[in-house]
Amino acid sequence: MQYYIGVDLGGTHLRAIRIDEQGKIYAHHKVRSEAKSGPDILIAQIATLIHEVMGDTPRQEIVGAGIGVPGPVDPTTGIVYQAVALSGWFDIPLQARLQDRTKLPIRVGNDANVAAVGEWRFGAGRGCQHFVYVTVSTGIGGGVVSEGRLLLGRKGMAAEVGHVIVDPNGPLCSCGDHGCWESFASGTSFTRAANAALATESTSLLHEMAQNGVVTAKDVITAAEAHDRLALRLVREEGEWLGVGMRNLLHLYSPERIAVGGGLSNALPLFMPFIEQVIHKRAMIAYRDVPVVAAALGDNAGVIGAAALLVG
Repeated sequence: MQYYIGVDLGGTHLRAIRIDEQGKIYAHHKVRSEAKSGPDILIAQIATLIHEVMGDTPRQEIVGAGIGVPGPVDPTTGIVYQAVALSGWFDIPLQARLQDRTKLPIRVGNDANVAAVGEWRFGAGRGCQHFVYVTVSTGIGGGVVSEGRLLLGRKGMAAEVGHVIVDPNGPLCSCGDHGCWESFASGTSFTRAANAALATESTSLLHEMAQNGVVTAKDVITAAEAHDRLALRLVREEGEWLGVGMRNLLHLYSPERIAVGGGLSNALPLFMPFIEQVIHKRAMIAYRDVPVVAAALGDNAGVIGAAALLVG
């Protein structure tokens, strides 16, 4: 038996698993991340977690460990260029340092790319040669599989799908530019739009749900399910912006399937009619039959995908 270890490196938690080549999970650990303590302490924490999920498995049965990192990564050298959620993470040779500590082969990838690999091998993209994964949460990220291979590009920085500009006069994005898809359709922008709209609709259920005058994305979804007029309008607008971005992805990458993960994917059935309307109206006819589906692995996409970097 051969096993593969995956680690999802987040600003709040570290998660690690051990899987086999079919994606079956044999060990799964989660600890609070020492993200603010600097690279040395966090790398030591990752190494410890890797050894914990190895357990008493014979060393010769461990193929290696993959690490998903929230930021741009060179997948060849394993250098993390920058991880904003982690203190002091600039040009960190994570692959080399973990190989030295664990004596295991290490692969490092951007967290969105890694999640795409997980969904492609073991989730919603299984069986596809051409597949796009999009995560919609605080921001928008994604990964692309083309011709049965993860599309990496120069320095491994391809497929920054959230930063495709959809309106050059649009709002300021976290990247510093204006009008990115992320600035219109992320969970953050959805919540921002909801709170701005509260002033325009005095009878909305959202006023009753607000805590200190502020509502969350979850509140909007709950109100929409109760047929609240303002919430339904916000869902329609979010679905349309999601559709605009996905129309672009269809034309850029010509996938067989687009899978949507992240926090807002839990409400995908509410958004889907508007996503489909935009695709049907704006995409060229040859692209309109491509299904948009919910990701299958949920919160495990990233950590499974990290392990899957070493599979096959």
